[in-house]
Amino acid sequence: MPVEAAEAEQSAPATTDPPAPRLRSPARRRAARALLPVAVALLLTAAHEARPAPYGDRLVAHARVAYGHGTRQPPLRATKAAVEAYDGRTGHPRWTYAREGRRPVAVLPARGHAIALWDDGLVTDTARGDGSAVRWHRALPGAAGWLADHGASGVLRPLGTRMLAVITPWRVAAYRIADGDLRWTLPARYGCSFTPERALRHGEALLIAQPCATGDSWTTELVAVDDLGRVTPRRTPLGNVWQGERHSAEHAHSGKVVARPR
Repeated sequence: MPVEAAEAEQSAPATTDPPAPRLRSPARRRAARALLPVAVALLLTAAHEARPAPYGDRLVAHARVAYGHGTRQPPLRATKAAVEAYDGRTGHPRWTYAREGRRPVAVLPARGHAIALWDDGLVTDTARGDGSAVRWHRALPGAAGWLADHGASGVLRPLGTRMLAVITPWRVAAYRIADGDLRWTLPARYGCSFTPERALRHGEALLIAQPCATGDSWTTELVAVDDLGRVTPRRTPLGNVWQGERHSAEHAHSGKVVARPR
């Protein structure tokens, strides 16, 4: 072999194959699979918490009261920005419920419920005892402008212990307090409008003024309702009760159901 060829062969770098990739051990693969659901759950939780609260809700509990201690049904008040339940002895807030950019215009206390009407025409129900949840939201179409001009006097009216009447000039809507389910509606007569602030309770009935432009007779300008709907002779109630509940002769069960109990 020529000298030049031998020297070139000796000086040429040695070639080697690339290292084979290291395979993960079975234990590492099992650990990775076990951690994957945890990572996905953390990502979903972070995404959920980053979403804005529905309806702009801001519910804050300031004090927890142990069962059997303190006032179980705290008093309620409406501030400029929130509905507030407070301790009747100290006046300190128990919980506050606010909605971003909105203010409460009326608050109606009920057993276990804090019902509020807001300036955008939304009706809400909050757990009164501890403020643990906002149970339901119901919107009143077209009510925001009217509330701004006329206020909320008389709009929220209880119909017994289980039903809520919401009175606007255009209609009376009755909701079941337990779940906010719409049970019946009563539109104002053509040419007439309801006046919420002129409603008056008489026994089990709520008498609502309905002034009319024509002024035919006073009987057309007064409407009586109760938890089952409009009170009229030989009426057929609208089926606004729980399943299996028994009815009296005055509140006979009806086949004319507009919203079946859930």
